[in-house]
Amino acid sequence: MLRREFLQSLAGAALQVARPEARPNVVVILSDDQGIGDVGCFGAADVKTPNLDRLAAAGVRFTNWHANSPVCSPSRASVLTGKYPQRAGIPQILFSKPNFDVPGLKRGEHTLASELKALGYRTAAIGKWHLGSAPDSRPLAQGFDEFFGFYSGWIDYFSHRFYTLGGQPIFHDLWRNDREVWEEPAYQTELLTREAKAFIGRQSASRPFFLYLAYGAPHYPMMAPQRYVERFPASMDRDRRLHAASVAALDEGIGAVLDTLDARQLKNTIVYFQSDNGSTLEVRADHRGRPYHGGSNGIFRGYKGSLFEGGTRVPAIMRWPGHIPAGRVVDALGMGMDVMPTVLKWAGGSPPSGVDGLDISPMVLEGGASPHDAGFWGYDGQSCIREGDWKFLHNPREALDAPAGTEDWLVNLKEDPAERVNMITREPGRAAELRRRLQAWERGLN
Repeated sequence: MLRREFLQSLAGAALQVARPEARPNVVVILSDDQGIGDVGCFGAADVKTPNLDRLAAAGVRFTNWHANSPVCSPSRASVLTGKYPQRAGIPQILFSKPNFDVPGLKRGEHTLASELKALGYRTAAIGKWHLGSAPDSRPLAQGFDEFFGFYSGWIDYFSHRFYTLGGQPIFHDLWRNDREVWEEPAYQTELLTREAKAFIGRQSASRPFFLYLAYGAPHYPMMAPQRYVERFPASMDRDRRLHAASVAALDEGIGAVLDTLDARQLKNTIVYFQSDNGSTLEVRADHRGRPYHGGSNGIFRGYKGSLFEGGTRVPAIMRWPGHIPAGRVVDALGMGMDVMPTVLKWAGGSPPSGVDGLDISPMVLEGGASPHDAGFWGYDGQSCIREGDWKFLHNPREALDAPAGTEDWLVNLKEDPAERVNMITREPGRAAELRRRLQAWERGLN
């Protein structure tokens, strides 16, 4: 009898060991136009980000991570679909219109939300959408159970209205699911943090959740309450001071979300952070009629809208306690589209067909090599390929509003990370081979 009970206990223990771990919660946080030089743990000396720094200290910091586009709509599409922006149907920035009928993501698109929802997750999108305002493209049609945020590329931080200096209509843009809501003069960043904390607080421990928290900061029109501005010296450059204040509010919001997870003891939660593209150089005047430039891409050349490193190399961090070693730094190539297939694997699923992103589990969990033998980018007449340390750029430009270049570039990023020296005349054979591969990739997109 004792022997039988002993064997039964062994069998029960074996079943317990074999039982798969509960599916992790997933929190994806995006910032907007935040460059490498706008995060403390990535080298910023004048902008303080203690909460992003502690997130990195508890997980992995990616020093060679790239958005799949140097602008917001295509980049965000890649994170959610796991595809190159062109395959996701959003190769360009989407317009913002008061009738909210801009097509974006297609009906039936497989998103990280729809795939996790099929695995039993509760899903929510909070913040900037900018992936289409037509009914088929909205969050509730793309796998999200809940939505609080705005459809446009930006909104005023206090009145929650979209506007531009070019005379487009000013219109209010803040929604809860399909209902317009009014929250002025609540500061946008704090409003989104409030909603994220409330969503986490409503979730049952018996059901995993996916939160897509897409902040609109520190994007134009650059606003922050005075209490954040006063954290930085008045002697600071005006634009940089305002940018730093906007980043401080963003970082404080991220810290509040992390604290909420900790308070609920939700340790089995993947938290991923990424900026949607590099910092911007506003050639257009701001609301005071002067050019604006407050962000920083560190040592990297180019800005938002450029395929030089400053446009696509972004700060990125991932934490998963008990799985990702604390304090890890990974310099292998990764891209925003890799998030979807990797998270789905960790959630017990698999990516749908047509996904371009790759599983980076070995790279993240074990410090292994990148799964990419090459990376490709294309935006508005520019294109580039990255293969090892070599990068070939066709028709590059410096920033979103700058004219396109007339000269192709070849750089070695290990020797010249700032991309100052064009190696085409020294390495014509390498340039020709990379050009051939880039053209083949472009043909394949069609």
